[in-house]
Amino acid sequence: MGDFSHAGAFKKSGGRDMEPAEIKQKNKGGRPIKAVKKSRMLTLKCSNYERMIITAKAKKQDLSTSEYLREMALTGKVNFQHRALPKEVLELTGTLNHMAANLNQLAKKSNSVTEELNKMDFLVLKWLSNDLKEFALKIKVLLK
Repeated sequence: MGDFSHAGAFKKSGGRDMEPAEIKQKNKGGRPIKAVKKSRMLTLKCSNYERMIITAKAKKQDLSTSEYLREMALTGKVNFQHRALPKEVLELTGTLNHMAANLNQLAKKSNSVTEELNKMDFLVLKWLSNDLKEFALKIKVLLK
């Protein structure tokens, strides 16, 4: 007999011929795809003095050097507002996201029928819990 494993990919449509069904892909998580990916690199030659000036101007606008130079090249001026969150808060957010991913992996393992948490996993959970408490304190200090 033939293999009919592909038969589920088609649907019947009211007596008409079978049409391909929409196949939904599972979201694998991770960082969302950007609308416009900035993947091309442009190098620039300048003196140390010019570099210091450009870097200082970018820092004054609270922009990276790349953001500053891109905006100046495209529009001739910088119209950026200051970033909503300070650099420290953005760094803490990144760390918390990383820790959340670790916790999700351990939770998935603990909910699995085939795997159980071992002593090492419990130590990692305790370590992550302590780190979360420290980060909460740092955030409180930053918000004061």
